[in-house]
Amino acid sequence: MKRLTGQDPAITSKWRPATQAVRGGTARSEWGETSEAIFLTSGYAYDCAGDAAARFAGEQKGMTYSRLQNPTVEMLEQRIAMLDGAEAARAMASGMAAMTSALLCQLSAGDHLVAARTMFGSCRWLTDSLLPRFGIEVTIVDAVDTAAWEAAIRPNTRLFFFETPANPTLEIADLAGICAIARAHGIRTLVDNAFATSALQRPLDFGADIVAYSATKLMDGQGRVLAGAVCGSRAFIDDVLLPFVRNTGPTLSAFNAWVVLKGLETLDLRVRRQSDNALAVARFLEDRGLRVLYPGLDSHPQRALAARQMAAGGTIMALFVADRAQAHGLLDALELIDISNNIGDSRSLMTHPATTTHSSLAAEVRAEMGITDGMLRLNVGLEDVADLIEDLDRALGAVGL
Repeated sequence: MKRLTGQDPAITSKWRPATQAVRGGTARSEWGETSEAIFLTSGYAYDCAGDAAARFAGEQKGMTYSRLQNPTVEMLEQRIAMLDGAEAARAMASGMAAMTSALLCQLSAGDHLVAARTMFGSCRWLTDSLLPRFGIEVTIVDAVDTAAWEAAIRPNTRLFFFETPANPTLEIADLAGICAIARAHGIRTLVDNAFATSALQRPLDFGADIVAYSATKLMDGQGRVLAGAVCGSRAFIDDVLLPFVRNTGPTLSAFNAWVVLKGLETLDLRVRRQSDNALAVARFLEDRGLRVLYPGLDSHPQRALAARQMAAGGTIMALFVADRAQAHGLLDALELIDISNNIGDSRSLMTHPATTTHSSLAAEVRAEMGITDGMLRLNVGLEDVADLIEDLDRALGAVGL
């Protein structure tokens, strides 16, 4: 086999991110295909029984079972690791599979977790409902209050868990500050980076230990498949995460891995264009008198911090109207923008978090997070921004705004 440059660290380490996004991790079969191949197989054959025994003993390189290794999935893992500046990555069946695995692989009964107040609804379910059932203590803090993280530390604290920007309030946590506190106390940090991706922000560069993704979102970018990923040191991925994944099976399919590989090729282009569109939309909405939370706006409470951590404001914003009736009325009046609870799509999507993504949370928890009945979350896509503004302008007028 020739020109396996996509898997040669001596070569790939010299590449810039745009090149890594297209060629990183690529391996070619004897057919010499230019696009990554999809290996749709659950198992692998061996030349002899001794080879099978050697592979299972870890003495021989090669695949054993697609719950553990698959050539297409492995290419995706290597590419994501390169883009994040990580030693290794593990692909998962979904974003929540990634979050759940990253937590449970390292926490045990009697351990203590400090987690951010504002996160995706299912992540709050993990911290509020699932982990306590297994004897894992959890303290919820305001992620924006960096001092609160240190104040919450106990002798048994093992992990800090947060996302930035936060879903759906777009709060920005101080990556360097929080990670420095954790390291000083021998605590790991786990950062959900789905809203930004490595195209806009690399948490490992700020001292984070582990980065988790819903690759369903911007990495795929076109709303096609479910996928997730966890990045970190080789020791963490192989010695801590892999035993959990090996025996619980949150495995990504080869086809879904291939789709995400194709998405990564255009990630930087899409995220930056969508961020430009989002900034224009956010400015329009703010000029109309709406309260808007978007990291690229000067009015954002953590604008300076966002500028230090992120290359652009991202594709997502929160906007506020009077109440649930007006929020639903605005959604129903849209003609171009879809009502959908997904994000990261090349199509513009809007949802009402209180009745969709965060509806499983108690009303008092939503209130604590700042999710009101008048909040809407908007994912800005790749459409002509003038068409998006016209659609919003007409829909706002329809509800008296």
